[in-house]
Amino acid sequence: MSSVLGVVAKQLKSHPALIPLFIFIGGGATMSAMYLARLALKNPDVSWDHKNNPEPWNNLDPKHQYKMFTVNMDYSTLKKDRPDF
Repeated sequence: MSSVLGVVAKQLKSHPALIPLFIFIGGGATMSAMYLARLALKNPDVSWDHKNNPEPWNNLDPKHQYKMFTVNMDYSTLKKDRPDF
């Protein structure tokens, strides 16, 4: 593994124009991994604990915002329109 990093470091020293490419590819990979982790941990559609909370989407408050970005949506004005199970 160290030989691969050595070759990459040698190539970057001889071709400095590749440095922004590595930065943006690494940043994109990091952001996509962080978003995937957020979806796996924060989304109510994903249930990790089937014994204690098999249906976590039923316990959400209607004012709870779990989406990262919404357009023209005010969660504070929503009312509960579903029954309790």
